[in-house]
Amino acid sequence: MHRRAFLGTMAGLLVAPLGAAAQSGSKVYRVGYLSTSGSVFEAFRRALRDLGYVEGQNLVLEVRLAHGRLDHLPALATELVRTHPDVIAAVSSPAIRATKQATTTIPIVMAFSGDDPVRHGFVKNLGQPSGNITGVALVADELAGKRVALLKEMLPRATRLAVLTQIDHPSAASQTKAAQETAKSLGIEMDVAPVHNSRDYEAAVAGIVKQRASGLFVVSNPTFFGDRERLATLATKNRLPMMCEWREMAEAGCLMAYGPIISDLYRRAAEYVDKILKGAKPADLPVEQPTKFELVINLKTAKVLGLAIPPSLLSRADEVIQ
Repeated sequence: MHRRAFLGTMAGLLVAPLGAAAQSGSKVYRVGYLSTSGSVFEAFRRALRDLGYVEGQNLVLEVRLAHGRLDHLPALATELVRTHPDVIAAVSSPAIRATKQATTTIPIVMAFSGDDPVRHGFVKNLGQPSGNITGVALVADELAGKRVALLKEMLPRATRLAVLTQIDHPSAASQTKAAQETAKSLGIEMDVAPVHNSRDYEAAVAGIVKQRASGLFVVSNPTFFGDRERLATLATKNRLPMMCEWREMAEAGCLMAYGPIISDLYRRAAEYVDKILKGAKPADLPVEQPTKFELVINLKTAKVLGLAIPPSLLSRADEVIQ
């Protein structure tokens, strides 16, 4: 189905059942949602529902998805603004940037930012955003080094690792740099495998294998999250232990994942939306950062790869997938 046809159909499904709410005279809120993929949209929808916002009763969700094409985000953001939402939730830094460029008046909630929102000009500072943007900030650079260190601990004999990065993603360079710096401090080489989109995965992994890297670190971004099953299958097929960010990626077959809990991030994002719909201004709502992180190890993948998990990692794992 054509992308715009899909979006139109989806918007129609979300808007159609509002007759009862309109007839009752209750307030119907319009919430926009912009992301590079739809992989975590349901988590946001559930979080809103838990707060009492139900489609067909008091909520219209305007959803725009770029399906991994970052270059589509500006047009989608403009299209979303034209629906006149009460607030827009933007997922990932590219979506936040596109939405920021599309409006300076509609409140924007960072469902999460993978970059430092101050450094990238989204907010003035975390305590006092001062503009029309607030929400949840996940500084991926700081976690990149931690993940590389965990991968090295998993592969103590490794002398060369690789990092899979998306060229057009704004945090790709900083995450890659952080990964390389950690690798250097550990005395190992770090090859960079850049991709534009999912069509480049096979060639990138082939290059990693050719360079004889012992393991693969995947930078944080929604495109890779949406393609998690494909990436996990590709890595396992090529006998590459893969370190990822989210629990869901480990559940899809990634060897390890270390990062915050998605449901927590979207619950907090929904709470920001709730506060704004009730009259709060983004400028008065401090930006939050996740404080809880989890380490998940996929023992099934480890067995396929013939790896023995070091006891030091097993003892620290929050969950081991059997």
